[in-house]
Amino acid sequence: MRNVVLVVLALGLPALAFALWPLVRRGGGRGWLALPPEPTRELEEEKGRALRALRELEFEHDAGHVSDEDYATVRARYEQEAAVVLRELDRLGAGAPPPAGAPPARAVPGARAWRHPLALGAVAVVLVAFGVTLGVGIVRYTEPDPMAGAAASGPPPMAGMAGLPPEGGQPAGRPPTGGGAGAPRPITPEILQRMLQAARVSLNEGRYGEAISAYQAILKRDAKNVDAMTHLGLIVAIGGHADAALETFDKALAIDPRYPPALLYRGQVLYEAKQDAAGAIRAWERFLAVVPDGEDRKRVEKLIADARAKR
Repeated sequence: MRNVVLVVLALGLPALAFALWPLVRRGGGRGWLALPPEPTRELEEEKGRALRALRELEFEHDAGHVSDEDYATVRARYEQEAAVVLRELDRLGAGAPPPAGAPPARAVPGARAWRHPLALGAVAVVLVAFGVTLGVGIVRYTEPDPMAGAAASGPPPMAGMAGLPPEGGQPAGRPPTGGGAGAPRPITPEILQRMLQAARVSLNEGRYGEAISAYQAILKRDAKNVDAMTHLGLIVAIGGHADAALETFDKALAIDPRYPPALLYRGQVLYEAKQDAAGAIRAWERFLAVVPDGEDRKRVEKLIADARAKR
């Protein structure tokens, strides 16, 4: 709410001042509803524009840039416009008598309805309302996204490891522990297993917000679920927070030191984000100790060989 107020003040007050300034300036400090100025100023400006246009036309004609025929046509039009303005000024008592034979005065276009104080007040209200709406929209839709950096640059190589099955580690679902007042309703291991599978699908497909919500829901019912804890750490790592990810992996490994994904991801973060090849190799060697064979073991063996070659 505080952010909304700040944005409204930042946008609405300048808009209000911009709309009401003509009222103060033209009123000369004598009232907010001062009548608009006499139209003679507008007529004088139009007369000046017509005279300048005639001078420029004459200059172009003398320089040979305008033909005699075009010069006569355009000059006649400018003179007619000037005569109309002079006739209107004369009607208002602010100009000299119009030349003989001048055409009847036409109405000067544009009664400046928007210059009236009431119209300006309406504009001020609209601008303030727009500022309020824009401020609320800015606050609502520009909340920082923890995954924005990962989404903009694409997931780092460690994101590809999200699909590894939790081989050799804690079972994906186990009976929830704890309870007490306010604790979430216990669920069966089968339901917990389905929740983990749904969270893994969201993670593998890059729907990180869904995956975070799913893993947090699991941890509310089973605070020591190593699968949920480890893959939340992976999402944190993908978001660029290496230290927080390593802390999460260490908590998971404190519960189950032989959980393969935690060992694998810990090595990935140490090697790619922290540039700690020795620490990564130690984590991956612990992975090899609990995963005797299979494609995952071959991939980690290659990672270890690459890390040793770059040391």
